[in-house]
Amino acid sequence: MKQILEPKNGRCSAVISEGLVYAVATDPECADGIADQTRNTLQDLERLLVEAGSGKSGLLQATVYLSDVSEKPAMDKVWRDWVGPVENWPQRACVGVDLDDGYLIEVVVVAKTLS
Repeated sequence: MKQILEPKNGRCSAVISEGLVYAVATDPECADGIADQTRNTLQDLERLLVEAGSGKSGLLQATVYLSDVSEKPAMDKVWRDWVGPVENWPQRACVGVDLDDGYLIEVVVVAKTLS
């Protein structure tokens, strides 16, 4: 098992085990607005996936946590632009939840390693 630790927030951002990557990302900048936070979150998620030996084409499952589920259409537009062709589409669910102050989105994924 390999871990990708993020000491600044006291959590493990990714675990790689038996060919699978379990990762979580939020916007490291906590930008204003769901579109910017989604872009930043997905950019950070992609960094984690690549570091773990995976990528968007390895995505299997995603859970998107939104502080305001009415923002889902704006998040979806950014998500579709980021995830790319249908071949990359994981099974995905979106859930409305309370997140830490300032955070509008958190994304949890499972992906297969590609290397």
